[in-house]
Formats: sequence, structure tokens, C-alpha cells
Amino acid sequence: MKSQDSILTNKVESPYTLLRSTDLDACKWTSGFWADKFALCKDAMVPNMEELLCGDIGHALNNFKKAAGHLPGPHQGMFWHDGDFYKWMEAAAYIYAHNRDESIANALDSYIEIIGQAQEEDGYLQTQIQLRPEVDRYENRKYHEMYNTGHLLISACAHHRIFGKDNFLSIAIKHADLLHSIFFPETKQFGRFGFNQTQILGLVELYRVTNDKKYLQLAERFINRRGAYPVAHHPTTAGYPIGDMVQERVPLRQAQEAAGHAVLALYYYAGAAAVYAETGEQQLSVALDRLWKNVTTRKMYVTGAVGQAHYGASSNRDKIEEGFIDDYMLPNLTAYNETCANVCNAIFSRNMLTLRAESKFADVIETVLYNSALSGISVDGKSYFYANPLRMIHAARAYGSHENATETPTREPYLECFCCPPNLVRCIAKVSTWMYGLTKNGISVNLYGGNVLETTLTDGSNLLITQETNYPWEGEVMLKIEECKSAVFEILLRIPDWAKGTKIAINNTEMTDAVIAGTFHKLERSWKPGDVIQLTMPMEVHLIEGHPRVEEIRNQVAIRRGPIVYCLESPDLPPGTNIVDVYLDGKASWYPIYKPDFLGGVVTLQGEILIRQQNARELYQTVTTPEWEVSQVQLVPYHVWCNRGEAEMSVFLPIKW
Repeated sequence: MKSQDSILTNKVESPYTLLRSTDLDACKWTSGFWADKFALCKDAMVPNMEELLCGDIGHALNNFKKAAGHLPGPHQGMFWHDGDFYKWMEAAAYIYAHNRDESIANALDSYIEIIGQAQEEDGYLQTQIQLRPEVDRYENRKYHEMYNTGHLLISACAHHRIFGKDNFLSIAIKHADLLHSIFFPETKQFGRFGFNQTQILGLVELYRVTNDKKYLQLAERFINRRGAYPVAHHPTTAGYPIGDMVQERVPLRQAQEAAGHAVLALYYYAGAAAVYAETGEQQLSVALDRLWKNVTTRKMYVTGAVGQAHYGASSNRDKIEEGFIDDYMLPNLTAYNETCANVCNAIFSRNMLTLRAESKFADVIETVLYNSALSGISVDGKSYFYANPLRMIHAARAYGSHENATETPTREPYLECFCCPPNLVRCIAKVSTWMYGLTKNGISVNLYGGNVLETTLTDGSNLLITQETNYPWEGEVMLKIEECKSAVFEILLRIPDWAKGTKIAINNTEMTDAVIAGTFHKLERSWKPGDVIQLTMPMEVHLIEGHPRVEEIRNQVAIRRGPIVYCLESPDLPPGTNIVDVYLDGKASWYPIYKPDFLGGVVTLQGEILIRQQNARELYQTVTTPEWEVSQVQLVPYHVWCNRGEAEMSVFLPIKW
């Protein structure tokens, strides 16, 4: 069965989108980077996670069994563990959309049966509450009921679209109807409810599947309520930070900056973008543009990571955790950059891309995918980072010493707080749904990777295109039209903002019109089967410096080639060398070398570094003339660091000109 829409994006009928979704199975990987990652996702990531979550390590399935009366015992794991399981189910469904493996369908049906048995008669479904009889429903937002609800609705909609079944969807509808009966009325009790407002995204998805407008109206009601009440402690907020931490100091439409917990904020903004896609409300549109700009131009790392601090304060001096702090305050060693936040940054930009059809949104998606998202998982697909710093120095911090050990010096095979691994895996499983978009009369090519696209344009005509490329390691992309209509239609090619000097040829004839980096380049003509588009992006090595107000990286640079950000890791340094003694020579050259059998197959950069022999060892000391040792090293893509054991690492390094 072919589905009609792509989860967490905007369906064809959404009236305020410029780029519409292709079918979930329209784009299939054939070769190259994302084909390899999808295969790893299918063969290792999803099966390994199923083993964790359905056994005695992860607890998630056992919690549903306990709520259904099949097992005795208390709830185990975090309050949001139901949501972790829903995210894994979504990832498994995306795998099925590509390989039609009936064992996946059967396994999901068996889990759905248990989930349905755990659901209460009136639709309530939250095992962390059902297994705690001393706690009332929606008593306190710290229990993350809205978060679990959101992922239930999202996963159930994806399952319905892919399998054409209603067994999971009926559970979601029953639950959402209960939610509407409780939260749509304007009550004081629930006016400030909801910690992580993923339910907004879920409700919009449910509206798109069922066409029942009450779900969209409830999603909008949650947005309207946020920030509409005085910021003060309330029975439903006891025990958790309030104010900017949960984006409730000001209404979203008035918010001037991204604040608080980064995951909460970005799910909230992504949900608001989904609501705008259906309502077209101008105030919401203006606020979303303002918040996206604040995130990506003042609070985002060069890797696309977000959420600068584990603990800190907002600009209003509200206590925050795992989130945004002041503009341009981007520490490297203590950077938190939760994997979930990075994935949500891509989701927010994806939703904005569908609304605006501007390449800058796809640039952020790409930066996240190749850098701060994939850094959250090992090259074998079985170990995970929760936090993703840009610098690691041995013994600089007591990693793993605090509650839940979300900051660790190496990736771990299981994290007690398990929200990030399934979020990342479902993202990898569905990257193919982000590759293309449907315009009014054609397609956009948002991202690059070896694939076959088989879709219908908005006028119902068939389009079949093959894409061949070794991107991101090489800059050549070939798009061959295999089937198309005879009438004129457009193909929009995203030219990344780093790709100045890009050239485009059609059937070996180079185009003469200007190709501008950071835009979609429109090719509009009467196409025919056999036509070939050749895109050549220069893969030069660039030194990247930060804004002058990012004080920690003054006189330091990062190195980027194409969309890949590189780092220096201690296994590639001379024995006994400390990462803090390494400088870059601003005049040195870096040479790319593809190593197919190294760290999953990557391009490394080979070049010279300078090792300072008389660096400061006291807190302060008189400057002396430094002595330098030249050493040959390799840089590795940031996303594969720490796959050779515990290591020191840095993305930014001081530079000597």
C-alpha cells in the first residue's frame, strides 16, 4: 500500500505550504552515505533497540504489560519511557515502508495489542501513572503525559499511513478524544499543563489523518494557553522549573528569543509550524521566523547542535536545564547539545522548509544530519551519546557522576534516560522522506544521496528520477529523468550556502545563468526521459570562525569540507600530546583521503598541525616565546569521533597565522 503523506511534515492538502510531501516510500536509497546508514538502521539500530526496549533492560514493553495486567510489579524507567517505545515503533514502521518485511508488521501488531489492552476504557494511556495508584491523572506536568501522548499520536498516524490499518490509530483516537474532553475547556486547573508539548505535533498529525478539526483546534488551544497565565508556582508545576524553562513566560507570538529546555522549545515551535500550515495565521508565522532566526544565528553550534548548557539561566534569570542560554554563549567543553534537541532542530527546520521553500532551512537540516545528529550514535549503531560537546579533555569534568549520567565520555549501549536513541533512529529511518518536496508544478531536491524517486506531481502525473552521487564525500550529483510528463515543469536544486562556484549542466551542456549558493536554483523546461542534470559543488576545505561575541572561540577555527564538520581526536596525535597544546597553521593545506574501511567509510583530512612546547600550565603566567613542533595528523568527521575508545577531541582549535 502507498501512503499519502510523510510523518511530521505537511500533507498535500495543507493549504499554507509551498513544498508538499512525497509518499513515505517514494524515495528509496540505492547507494552511498544514506543507503549505508539506512541499511545499518534496518540491520542493527532498530533490532538492537527492540531487544533493549522489549526485554528487561529498557522496561518499556514490560510497563505496558504491567498496565495490561500481564505482569506484576511497579513502573520502571523514566516517566517518558512510553514515548521512547512509540518512537521506536515509528522507526520500525519506516523500515517496513521500504523493505515490506512482514516480521516487522507482525511484531508491531503484537505490541499494539498489548498497548490496547493497557489502555483504560475511557482512553487514558500513561503507564507511569497507571502503575502509580497514588498519583492522579494530569496532577503534575513532571510526569510527561503530554510528551508520551504526542509520540503515541505521531507513531499511530505513521503506522496507519504505512500499513493502512486502524488498530493503532483507534487507540490514538480514543486517547485524543479523552484529551480533548479534558483540555479543550478553558479551566484554571489545566491552563498551564504540559511539560514537553509534543502533543501539539501529534494532534496536527491526527487531524491530517482523520480530517477531524477538533484535534487541530485543541493543538491551537495549547499554543494559545502557553504564556497566558502569570508565571508562579501552581499545583500542576510542583517540583519542576517554571517560566522560561517551559516557554511560558510570554505567549509564543510575542517571544523574542528561544528560551528554556531546548527539546521542549523546538517540539513546541515545530508543532506551531504544523498548526500554521493548516491555519495560515500571520502572527504565528512572524513569530516562527523570528524564533528560527534566533536559534540558528545566535544559539546554534557549527555542527547544528543546540541547547548550550546542562544547567543555567535564561535571559530573564529563570532556572533552565538542558537548554538555551544567552545569545552567542556557546561553550565547547561544557556544551550539552542533547541529541534529542539536535534532532528537533532538524524537525523544526523541516517544517519551516515546507512553509517557506527557502534553502536556508534545508542547510540547517543537512548540517544537523551530518554532524550533531549522527554524533549521537556509534558507527555500529548500538551505542549512544545523550550530550554532544565540541571539546573533550581528560579529567576536565566528572562525566557520569550526576543523576541519570546523561553526560558520558564515551557512547553507552543503554542510557537510563533513553529518549535520544529512538528519536535519532526514527530520524535516520525517515531521512528519505525529507529528500524531495512537491511544488505547484514540479519538485524540489532538498538533500542529496543515491536514490530512486518514484512519485506523482500535484497534477497527478508520474515522475521517476534516479539520483547518483557519492555526496557528502564528493560534490558531483547526477539526476536522470526516467519517466515524466511532456508538459513543462520545474526542478528546484538546493545549492548549499557553502557551495559557492557550483555549476549545473543539462545533458552535458553547462548552464550559463548564475548559480547562487544558499538558494534553490530553478530549472524549468519540457523534460523528457533520458535527460540528465549534472550538479557539481566544489568540495573545498574551509576554515570557519565564529561571531566575535562567541568569546570562547576567539582566535580559533573549525574546519569544514562540504557539509561535514571535522575534529581532531587524540588517537591521531603523537603519543603524550595534549589536545590543548595543538594549534592550526593558518597557511597549511588539508588534503581529503577517502578511507572505505575506517570508521564506517569516511573522508579524512590530512595535514600539518603545530604543537606548542611551552604552553601555560599555571592559571596565569608570563608569556614566553613559544617553540613549535610540526606534526602530520588526520582530522575525522565530528560525527564519528569516540569510536576508537575514550579520547580527547576538539572541533575548534587555536590558529597561528
